Amino acid sequence: MKHLLNLLAAIALLVWGTQLVRAGILRVFGANLRNVLAHSVASRWAAATSGLGVTALVQSSTATALIISSFVGQGLVALPMALAVMLGADVGTSLMTVVFSFDLSWLSPLFIFVGVVLYVSRQQAPAGRIGRILIGLGLMLLALRLISQSTQIMTQSPVVKELLGSLAHDLLLEITVGAFLALVAYSSLAIVLLTATMAASGLVPLDSAMGLVLGANLGSGLLAVLTTSRSAVVVRQVPVGNLVFKAIGLILLAPLSGVWLRNARPYIHDPATLVVLAHLCFNVVVAFVFIGLTQVIA
Repeated sequence: MKHLLNLLAAIALLVWGTQLVRAGILRVFGANLRNVLAHSVASRWAAATSGLGVTALVQSSTATALIISSFVGQGLVALPMALAVMLGADVGTSLMTVVFSFDLSWLSPLFIFVGVVLYVSRQQAPAGRIGRILIGLGLMLLALRLISQSTQIMTQSPVVKELLGSLAHDLLLEITVGAFLALVAYSSLAIVLLTATMAASGLVPLDSAMGLVLGANLGSGLLAVLTTSRSAVVVRQVPVGNLVFKAIGLILLAPLSGVWLRNARPYIHDPATLVVLAHLCFNVVVAFVFIGLTQVIA
C-alpha cells in the first residue's frame, strides 16, 4: 500500500508540475504566443509550424486548441488553417515528451532552487513568473524519478503483475484506459511519460504501453472537445476536427503497433525511448497524412 501511495503521489506531482509550467508560460508569453498563432497562418505548413512551436512551449495541445478555437470564433483564423495548427500542436507536445524522457533528473534540484528564489524574491515581476515555470519543470523531473523508483519496487508484487497482465493483449481496453487517464490528468504528456517510465521499469509490457499511448492521444482530443462543449458551434469545430484526425489515425495505425515494436526494438533498446518515439511517430504520420485534408475536414 505504501508503494502504491508513493506512486500515486508521484503521478500527482507530475501532473501538478505540468500545470505549473503551462500556466506560467501562458502568463509570461501568452500575448506573444497568441500573436504567433494569429499571424502565422499564411499557409498550412506555416500554421502547423506555429502550432508546433507554441505547443512545445506550453506543453499542452489542449491549451493551443482553446487559443486557436477562440480565434476561429472571432473570425480571425479560417477553420482549415486552425486544423493545420492543431496537427502541428500534436507534434509539438510529442516532441516535448521525447525531451522529458531523457535522464534530466540532475536538473531537478537546480530548477527548483533557482525557481523558488526567483518566485519568492520577485513574485509579481516577470522574473517571479519565470521562477514558477522553473519550479514546475523541476517538479516534473523529480516526479519522473520518483515514479521510476516506485514502479521498480512494485514490479516485484505478484498482485500488481497480475492486475497489469489483465491489460495485455486487449488493445481496446488499453486504449480506453489510456484515454481515461489523459482525461483525468488533464494532460496526455503526463500520461505518455508515465507509461514510458513504467515500461522502462518492466511494470507494463511494451505492447500494452503502445495501447496506452494511443489512448492518451485520443484522450487529449476528447479533453479539448469536452472543455469547449458549452462554447458556440464555430468554436467547437476546431477540437472536433482534431479529434476526427486522431480517431482516424488511431484506426489506421493501431494495428501497426506490433510492426513498430518488431522493427524498432533491434535498434532502440531503451523501452522508454521506444514508447515516446512511437508517440512522436504517430503524431508526425497523422500530421503529414492529414495536412492536405484540412479543407475537406473543415
